[in-house]
Amino acid sequence: MAAIAYAVVPANAAHMTAGCSGENLAKTESMVENMADGEGKMVAQKEIALAQDSMLSGKMGACGMHLSKAMHDAGMAK
Repeated sequence: MAAIAYAVVPANAAHMTAGCSGENLAKTESMVENMADGEGKMVAQKEIALAQDSMLSGKMGACGMHLSKAMHDAGMAK
């Protein structure tokens, strides 16, 4: 089952801004911490929490999606 999940992740990676990795998660958390308090920061923090939960559950595609949303909310997405 894990082999199937890993085979699908690279195909989806081209559609995502951020891959699900500890480094990207830490980088995004740092950017969100530096945001001004407000609704955008709360939404980004929620996406980070969802990304962490997905990562711990082995759902790398979902993790990358939530991490990309958090990056977008933090103004990092290009």
